[in-house]
Amino acid sequence: MKPLRIAFVPLVRTTFDVAFANEMIAAARQGLVDAGYDLVGPEGSVTSLADAQQVRDDLAVADYDVLLIFQATFADSTLVTALAEAAQAPVFLWAVPEPWTGSRLRLNSLCGINLAGHALGLRGIKYAYGYGSPGDPSILEAAQTLASVGALLKKLRSTRFGVIGEHPPGMDSCHLDPATLKDKFGVTVETIPLAEVFQRTRAVPDERVMEIRGGLDQHLDNLADLNPSALKGTLQVYCALRDLAEEKDLAGLAVRCWPEFFTELGCAACGAMSMLSDGFEHHLPIPCGCEADINGTLTQFILQNLSNEPAFGTDIVGVDQAADTIALWHCGLAPLSMADPTEQAKGTIHSNRQLPLLMDFTLKPGKVTIARLSRAAGDLHFVIGEGEMLREPKPFSGTAGTLRLTLPAARFLDVLINRGLEHHISLTYGQYLQALKVFADWTDLPIVLLEQEVNR
Repeated sequence: MKPLRIAFVPLVRTTFDVAFANEMIAAARQGLVDAGYDLVGPEGSVTSLADAQQVRDDLAVADYDVLLIFQATFADSTLVTALAEAAQAPVFLWAVPEPWTGSRLRLNSLCGINLAGHALGLRGIKYAYGYGSPGDPSILEAAQTLASVGALLKKLRSTRFGVIGEHPPGMDSCHLDPATLKDKFGVTVETIPLAEVFQRTRAVPDERVMEIRGGLDQHLDNLADLNPSALKGTLQVYCALRDLAEEKDLAGLAVRCWPEFFTELGCAACGAMSMLSDGFEHHLPIPCGCEADINGTLTQFILQNLSNEPAFGTDIVGVDQAADTIALWHCGLAPLSMADPTEQAKGTIHSNRQLPLLMDFTLKPGKVTIARLSRAAGDLHFVIGEGEMLREPKPFSGTAGTLRLTLPAARFLDVLINRGLEHHISLTYGQYLQALKVFADWTDLPIVLLEQEVNR
């Protein structure tokens, strides 16, 4: 992943202590560089409306993930509004404190972002803010979160997803609404007939299958025990789906995985989707969702981009209220990188259809973030939470794990059923709840927060 890019624009009114302001600017700029950000923007300070308008024009052709306006001193709001009204990314206002000396007010920085925030609010322009010294880690963290969200928002506006086939009857939670997804996130969805995938699958040559098989043998030690014809079919599916994604520039796939892959191809799609979601063969991961669940795939894409790690779409299949745990399972499509390293991952057959290839392993222990773009009750909203995957015996065959949320399991069950949430949830490893909250704010998504306080 390329470094996040910040458009850094310092504001100075020359009637304040310019020398002190320049010290703050230099320290803030160096702190951002040391934190690993690429900076664009003016080399000097913006001191007038004309300066701000010139920077605005320069940034119009620049690529950046967040516009960080550094209020080194007080300035009237015309400078900020000139910059923010044309911004191509989220706006972050940064003010710095100064010593309360009993003498001259040298910067008056806080008052500057206060005035700017009021002006932006009147114009309906979203912004975030930070108030802290240049070395304050909380400011750098807040800027990083907003830049990550800015990069994701920008990427979504040019992203295409594929939906292969229609969701199975009765799977209302996998409903496709491309117009809403386009309006809300800017994404484009292309529908692809199952017949096209099947045709491509059958045309994959044996030589390519053997090459893929050789790589997969490095991860699974029992492929020789599986039905060779069905195993070959799954690896052909992998090749066909990857080719389709690359040719059509699709960043994620939602696949009607049953029953036709079993009944017409004689194999499972699960293993192929696991490999795609994991970035097998050192490719960029392509998140895949079962049952043509496009909202699940899009949620996986969001998590993947915030965490720089693969994401997994899973069923919620059990709640142990006494142990305060939740069983997560899906037939066998979790990314192999999520396997517990203390156990050997296996290839296996579908528990109902008795055909390979599925992945069989316990999800590794660690902190996780879960999310779901949900249509429960009709309107799109965001279900988000955090928890820990425990090192416990695998609850079911396939790819499965035991999760403890920060919300008690009994309360989670109430929320899940009483609100009619979807049976699919997506997860990634790491803690990204704050980034998801910021993403929801910038996309005007109501939140269902799976913590002690359920609503926000």
